[in-house]
Amino acid sequence: MDRLDREILGILQEDARISYRDLGVRVGLSANAAGDRVRRMRRDGVIRGFTVIVDPAADTRSGLVVFIDVTLRLDTTNEEFERSVLMLPGITEVVHVTGGHDYLLRATAADPGALDSLLRRLKREAGVAHSNTRVALRAAPKH
Repeated sequence: MDRLDREILGILQEDARISYRDLGVRVGLSANAAGDRVRRMRRDGVIRGFTVIVDPAADTRSGLVVFIDVTLRLDTTNEEFERSVLMLPGITEVVHVTGGHDYLLRATAADPGALDSLLRRLKREAGVAHSNTRVALRAAPKH
């Protein structure tokens, strides 16, 4: 990856729907050259996909949006945890982090009872020793 690829990634992270023509104009390439770079980064696994991010306040189906800091049990490996946690319903993001916890999870739960069930499954099935959960109240709109 070179400077131009990093610049393209930054633009795509702001607007993944930008046309190759507009992307090319912004980085000084033709539409075909910009498209070729994006396709190469997808093929190489640099870009893993494109997604839609829904404002939690607008998505009434999701119920609670929560952030869960987890610390693994000493007998649980990162690979085992990642395999297990991705199988649990409601987990939308798993991030290995530095600091006082091992992972930060983003999840949705229909209601407090569903959240309780998810937290119990994390401890029982995914090797979590301790967790700290925060409920998202609202997200600031991105302009």
